[in-house]
Amino acid sequence: MTAAALTVTGCAATESDNQAAPATPVTSVVTPALPSGAVRPDRLVIPAIDVDTDLMDLGLDQAGALQVPPAGFPAGWYSGSPAPGELGPAVVAGHVDWDRKPGVFYRLAELAPGDEVVAERSDGGEAEFRVTRVERYEKSAFPTAAVYGDIDHPGLRLITCGGEFDTDVRSYRDNVVVFADLTELRKASPPQEN
Repeated sequence: MTAAALTVTGCAATESDNQAAPATPVTSVVTPALPSGAVRPDRLVIPAIDVDTDLMDLGLDQAGALQVPPAGFPAGWYSGSPAPGELGPAVVAGHVDWDRKPGVFYRLAELAPGDEVVAERSDGGEAEFRVTRVERYEKSAFPTAAVYGDIDHPGLRLITCGGEFDTDVRSYRDNVVVFADLTELRKASPPQEN
C-alpha cells in the first residue's frame, strides 16, 4: 500500500450544518476489488463507548484521499487496508456527528488504552483488539505513515474528526485517531454434526 498518497477528508458540511452533504459521485471513488472469498469486516463493536455498527466498504477519491461514509452511520472499512486480524493496519473511519446529531464515532475520543474493540469478520471469526493510544492531529499534520504504513503485527486504526469546527470551511480542524493492537483472533466455530 502506498501510505504517502492517503489522507483523510470529509468530516465537513453537515456535521454542524443542516444542509445535506454533497454525495460523492460514484465515478470519483476507487474501491479496490476484493478477491473472491476474501475476508472483510462486517461489524465493529466498541463496548466502552456503546458502538455497535455495520461496516461499509470505503475506497479512495480521485485525489487519493480516503472516502468517508455518506452519512453519520455506519462506519466504513478502507478496503485497501488489511482485514482486521490480518498483518498490517486495518483502517475504519466514521463521522463524529452528522446533521447536528451524534455520528457513529461521536464518543471515539473518550477511548483509553486497554479498551476493547471487536471486529466481526465475514469468515465468521472475530478479531479482538486493545486500544494502545488515542491521538488528535491537525488535519494539516495528519500522520499518514503512522496510520496507513506497514507494521509488523495486526493493528487497527479508527479515525474520526475532532477539535474545533471551522465554520468558514465547514469542517473540523483535527482528526482523532485510535491505535489498537490485536489481542486475539477467534476463528469461526466449525458446523456441528448431527
